[in-house]
Formats: sequence, structure tokens, C-alpha cells
Amino acid sequence: MGVRNYLIEGPSGSGKTTVAEALERLGHHVVHGDRQFAYYGAPATGEPLDAPAFADGMDAVVWGYRHWIWPVERVRAIIADQGEAMTFFCGRSRNRDQFIGLFDAIFYLEVDPLTLDRRLSTRPPDVFGGKPIERELAMRLNASREDVPAHAVSIDATAPIDRVVDRILSECGARG
Repeated sequence: MGVRNYLIEGPSGSGKTTVAEALERLGHHVVHGDRQFAYYGAPATGEPLDAPAFADGMDAVVWGYRHWIWPVERVRAIIADQGEAMTFFCGRSRNRDQFIGLFDAIFYLEVDPLTLDRRLSTRPPDVFGGKPIERELAMRLNASREDVPAHAVSIDATAPIDRVVDRILSECGARG
């Protein structure tokens, strides 16, 4: 929905939602991808899927992570609507390769292991990362950096939120 469109990604607990809310307070258009339209589906086709009947365990957590996707056509439609000067999409999607090329820039919120563990340990159990097994996966993915998008602009998300947002806006050629 923007003339310019940006993706803000990072591991669970990196501050994507906090950044999104700060951008909204400044009057920017924000799409909370994980809250507004993410679902469990087949990354290649977008077909909705029901979670398999795993017992509680890492297999279930990994399956959920690998199948957390956004509806490609909806993302494309929002990007094609140029009613806003800038739109920030915040969240993670396992099928991002199908639309990542449509963004003007991708920002990846970086956090060190201690900060990430501290942030995740304060989450309630109904928010991803709030359960020890989910925290374990988030910590492992953060350490491996296997999921950092190519060409992403690294943002130090351990800085105070106003500095994180200012850095993102500066990279976009905008002011807070």
C-alpha cells in the first residue's frame, strides 16, 4: 500500500512488533504480517494446512515455524496499492522468497543471545518464544543466522527503540 515498501524481519523477540508500533505512532502505514494475515500453510503453494498431530515437542515447533506463511497475492495487492508514501511490513514468513523482491529494502533486526533470551523469557506462554521449547528454537535460529534474508540491512535492535526506528527511517530517506 505504499509507493515505497519495506520489510522488517528478525528472530522472535528481536523487536519487530515494538518497531511496528513505534512506526505507527509516528504516523507511518504498517502491516503486521504475523498478526493480520499469517497462517500455517505450504510455503510453495500457499495451501492452508492443519498442524500434524505431533506430541508436544520440538518437531511441532519446527513444523509450525517452517509453515508460517503470508498470502502472496494479498502481499502483492497491498504493495501494488500506492495510497501511502511508505508501508512497513513487519513479521516473518517462510514463503517470503515469493514476494521479497517487491520490497525497496529489507531490514533485519539483530540481537545478541543474552538480549534475546531475556526478551523471550518474559513472554507469556501464548506468544511464540514464551515456552522454553520455542525459546530454544528461536535461540538456535538466531545463532545460526540461517534465516537472514540476502541483502538485508542489519539493524542493531538492542539499541533504544527510538534509535532503532530512526535508523530504519534514515535508511528509507525519511525522518522520525
